[in-house]
Amino acid sequence: MREALPVDHQIFELLQALHKGIGPKFERCAGVTPTRFRLLHELYLADEISQISLQKLLNIDAAAVTRHLRGLEEGGMIARRNNPDDNRVTLVSLTVQGREHIDAYRENNIQFISDLLTGFNEQERAVLADMLTRLQYNINRL
Repeated sequence: MREALPVDHQIFELLQALHKGIGPKFERCAGVTPTRFRLLHELYLADEISQISLQKLLNIDAAAVTRHLRGLEEGGMIARRNNPDDNRVTLVSLTVQGREHIDAYRENNIQFISDLLTGFNEQERAVLADMLTRLQYNINRL
């Protein structure tokens, strides 16, 4: 018989399971990975942005941003060009096709979040958001 984990360990295990499970479920529902959705959403808001600024906004490494952008560019979702004022800087923007897709992705994102939070009332959602914010603060301090 397995020994019951202390509550703190249960919380940690549940957080790990949520982290592992949320990405694939989101992708099935939204049709795009969470990271690519965030990337496309930032481009939707910014019109055009440097690749470095995008990387900082998303808080992911340069290689990951490049890999995501390459795939999105091959799919016709984004365009990249050198900054005419500084050739060392790559500017990124959504294409017309990318703008059309992001609208559908945004609707799917809203539905996914709604489904994810089914059964939570507004007060519980506010408490959960506060707790997760505090956990994020603690993680950033480690």
